[in-house]
This record gives sequence, C-alpha cells and structure tokens, in this order.
Amino acid sequence: MVNNDHLILSGSNSEIAIERFIPLILNNINVLEVIKTGSVVVSAKHLSEIVKKLPSDIHIKMQEKQLVTIQSKEIIIRLNGFSSEQYPTLPYIDLSKHISIPSNKLLEIMEQTMFAVSNNMSRPVLTGVNITLSENQLSFVATNSQRLASRKYSLVSDFEGSFIISETSLRELSKLIKNEVHMITIYFSDKYIVFKSDYLTLISSLIEGSYPNTSGLFLKDALTIITLNTKQFLQGIDRACLFANEWRNNNVHLEIASENKIKISSYFSEIGLIEETQPIEEITGETGPNISLDASFLMDALKAIKEEEIRLSYSGSMGPILIEPINNPSYIQLISQVRTY
Repeated sequence: MVNNDHLILSGSNSEIAIERFIPLILNNINVLEVIKTGSVVVSAKHLSEIVKKLPSDIHIKMQEKQLVTIQSKEIIIRLNGFSSEQYPTLPYIDLSKHISIPSNKLLEIMEQTMFAVSNNMSRPVLTGVNITLSENQLSFVATNSQRLASRKYSLVSDFEGSFIISETSLRELSKLIKNEVHMITIYFSDKYIVFKSDYLTLISSLIEGSYPNTSGLFLKDALTIITLNTKQFLQGIDRACLFANEWRNNNVHLEIASENKIKISSYFSEIGLIEETQPIEEITGETGPNISLDASFLMDALKAIKEEEIRLSYSGSMGPILIEPINNPSYIQLISQVRTY
C-alpha cells in the first residue's frame, strides 16, 4: 500500500502476518519517492527474488488490471497482481496489555531459549516458547522433555499472563530485528501476540493449551558442582562429536578424573574413541559417578551462553544436569542424562 508519505509492505500466512513500514526519509536518506498512491497484491516469493537480483534503484508502477511493472535501469519485469480488496484483514488486537523491551535484548532472550523447543507435534504446546509475565518479570521457557532453557528479564509490567508462541514465529522475528537496535512493544491478547517497532509489526497466533509447570524440575541440593571454562568446554564437546555424523548415537561421557580434571570422551564401536581432559576451575561435593549426555543438546546449550564460565550441577547418573552461566542467575538450562545400558 502506497500513501503520500510512506509505503507499507504486508505479508501473511495462516500463522503470522508481517508489516514493514517504509517512510520517505530513513536515517537522513531519501529512500522513497511517491508519484501516486494505491495498493495491489503480488506474489511475495517472486517479488522478494526479483528485488534481490536488481542492481539499482527500483521503480514500481501499477497499470490497469493490476499489472505491476518493476524497472531497474534497463531491466523491466511485469507481474500479474490482484486487487487488495481480496487481501485478508489483520485481526483486531487489544492494545491494553503490553510491555516494552530493547530489540537486542529480546533477540538475545529468544536465541537463548527457542532452540530447546520440541519438533514432535504430538504435544503442540512444546513446539513453542512459553512467555510468562509476573511480578514485573518477563520469562521465556522452552523444553522438549529432554532439555530445557529458561531466561528471565526484569521489566515494568502491570499485568500477569502465560502465552505460548511458536518457534517458527520467533525465528521470523529474529531475522527481522537482527541488525536493528530499537524498542519493541509486545502486545498480548487471548489468541494473538504482536511485536511492534517504529517500522515493523509482526502478528502471530498463539498456540492453544496449558504449558507444563517446569519449576519443580530444577535441582535444590546437587551432590556434585563443577565450574568450567565455557569456550574450552564447548570446543572439547565439539571434538567429541567428530564421528557423530557417521553413527546413530551422539552421546558424550563426562568423568571427573581427579580433583582438578574432567575427562570428555565419546566411543563409536565401528570407528574408535575420542578422549581428552580439561581443567576444572572449581569443584564441590562428590567426584562421581560418570555421566552421559546428548552431545548436540550440550553444544546447543553452551553456544547460547555468553559468560566465560559455567557451573554444572547434578546428583548421580540419573537426574538432569543443571547448566548455569557464572554471575548470570537469569539464565538456566537443564539436560537429561542418557542411559548407557
């Protein structure tokens, strides 16, 4: 839709709708010139691919019968469109329930949680991220029953609620705000959630259902607690996965080899053994038994942590492993141990 002082690009499917607002001037640069107002609907896929491949400024003109001409230098492309009256309208959203958060902080929170969602559609609520608001705190939680990621953020909120948004919608949002720093206002309703900034609006339907209570999963009194260097530990786990693509199981084994060493190993009966030891920064409690984890889950967890050191807490070889970045109590992860027998 072209108005006198801006252009609005809108796209939607059954789950999300996105609007991008383009003003005449952006960052003190003239980015848009309007000759005549109007609106038309064209194929989003074709328009996107065309724009990516054009070398210079783009001139768009709509002619009779919704025929759209796109020109850049000597390149002329014509697309068949249809009337915007046939385009579905956006749902009405109650704007009374909302919060505001910097886009870079929202992006960080999403990236630290959404990787842990489930891919199994038998439990739809686990394919999304649970967003809760309570006592001036925003919380994102994702789990697939074998791992969990939880991130909290303090902000001003005058209402409470629990909402489940699909990982797909959050992935699209992360692409849109990745290189921008501005405030995002999030609006909540019973069926929809809206993310809005000065030039962007994303509306997503919510996943219906009740998210499971995950608060009782966290360890209260761990028998073993060790502190490790995050980057070094991640590199060790990555090396332990060298043969993983050639074998069905991708498990890594951790063993406290001495008071200040941890052994990382993985064994593939058809290929061989990978083994290394790394220093432990600090250890309290018992030094055994050995534990086994899904290496891909562990790598995802470590990649999402920005702090230099992490704390691993566990009790025996059956319960989950608690992963916490040092000096950041707002972010915690759990990974279930893998049975090796």
